Amino acid sequence: MQNRRRLRDVLPDVSRARARIETADEAELVRLVARGDQGAFEVLYRRTAPWLTVRLRRRCADEQIVAEVLQETFVAVWRAAGSFAGAAVEGSAVGWLWTIAARRLVDAFRRRARQPVLAAAPALGDLAPKVATIGESARSGLFALPAGEQTRRVAALRQAGLTCQGNQLDILTRGTAG
Repeated sequence: MQNRRRLRDVLPDVSRARARIETADEAELVRLVARGDQGAFEVLYRRTAPWLTVRLRRRCADEQIVAEVLQETFVAVWRAAGSFAGAAVEGSAVGWLWTIAARRLVDAFRRRARQPVLAAAPALGDLAPKVATIGESARSGLFALPAGEQTRRVAALRQAGLTCQGNQLDILTRGTAG
């Protein structure tokens, strides 16, 4: 019985604290986050993540980078909320958030610029050689050559991205074959 009374006594305090967090401005939420208040962090995220995402998307079309920057921004907010000076330096909490996000976006662009650009792997269907059947006269002409000359010409064809297999000339996909 006594535990129930205590719980009833505590619930109004929890409700009031929750209502206070919900009605707090962003600067107050950042100060609460600095004290480790997860509820304040959730409210801050819920309020600011949508507009922050829109602003990031205006500067970066890559959704993956935007998502990573947003995540990095809120991790930084959680870790550095105590350093938010707010009104003491005529700054706003949303301005502080945007500064963090903008700097994280620049960092992401720098990371991407340092990564080597790898050519996209061709689709599996493109790996199969495209076959172009040459005319009977060309085929006959190739096989009518002496063995040494045949070898030299086939090597030249291979260097150009072509191979001779049986009675067909195969064009290997290298981006130049059509």
